[in-house]
Amino acid sequence: MVTTAERPQFDEIRPGVKSPAKETILTPRFYTTDFDAMAEMDLSVNEAELRAILEEFRADYNQKHFVRDDQFTQSWDHIDGDQRRLFVEFLERSCTAEFSGFLLYKELGRRLKTKNPLLAECFNLMSRDEARHAGFLNKAMADFNLSLDLGFLTKSRKYTFFKPKFIFYATYLSEKIGYWRYITIYRHLEQHPENRIYPIFNFFENWCQDENRHGDFFDALMQAQPSILNDWKAKLWCRFFLLSVFATMYLNDVQRKDFYAALGLDAREYDKLVIEKTNETAARVFPVMLDVNNPEFYAGLERCIENNEKLTAIASSNAPGLIKFFQKLPHYLSNGVELLKLYFMKPLDSVATMGVVR
Repeated sequence: MVTTAERPQFDEIRPGVKSPAKETILTPRFYTTDFDAMAEMDLSVNEAELRAILEEFRADYNQKHFVRDDQFTQSWDHIDGDQRRLFVEFLERSCTAEFSGFLLYKELGRRLKTKNPLLAECFNLMSRDEARHAGFLNKAMADFNLSLDLGFLTKSRKYTFFKPKFIFYATYLSEKIGYWRYITIYRHLEQHPENRIYPIFNFFENWCQDENRHGDFFDALMQAQPSILNDWKAKLWCRFFLLSVFATMYLNDVQRKDFYAALGLDAREYDKLVIEKTNETAARVFPVMLDVNNPEFYAGLERCIENNEKLTAIASSNAPGLIKFFQKLPHYLSNGVELLKLYFMKPLDSVATMGVVR
């Protein structure tokens, strides 16, 4: 039997309610945007495709999917120690990311209702999906005697303002990389059911289809605004968001490699596959893709990991705060240099590389 002393201790804002994870550059962010500018967008160039996607949202294929069943009615005390801590962190990060999407989409649906009812309904139905995901994850946390106060999270988190086109880039990639993350884990556990340590993974096949449909919506929305894809600035911004999403995932996942090991996955190899697939998928809409097969791409990310390990060690030391700052500074600068080098690495043209027809 696992004793309380063997279980990791989490900070709580009240009994059973976990304090939100400290916000860092690698944690899921909450977004807001220029709602008036989005309401005024002309969708006529690609309205037919957007309406077809709206019909898929209305069909609500996963209406009865996110229902807890008998698989969950057991004790999870055998997931203990660091594995329990990492699993709770995984659930929290996933719940926070899904809830962030819910808040953004719900507010867009509310603000666009009068001026752009087509977009408003699409966003409202996507917020429905994200609410289901976040709720399902929060109930999973309750199996470990914890939950998130999503109302508190709404009020306490900082919101990052992005112009509409940046929202499109970021959320498109978030949804598509979410698809590849979920389906890769699901397919792996299909082949290795002995590593399916918790039943939430059985839901990932249908779950990832929600992510895929959401990504298709943002694809169609960007195609309806060709100016945000077809000039030199678009190429620079697409490179920025691709690198941001890939680097954030890689640095996060390698830091939590023991969680993936519990599923029988190597975190680095898992991420490389997800990055490769997401990079290829994004090439269907983005004018450029990153050269992730260049050996320097992952070498640069590995140098960032080394810097982060040193930063963690410094943060854990007993040195005075000012000394810590100067000890950390060269590693922060090194990370900045590595990411700049990756950003300026020559990208690949999507049409030439993938034969994409637009």
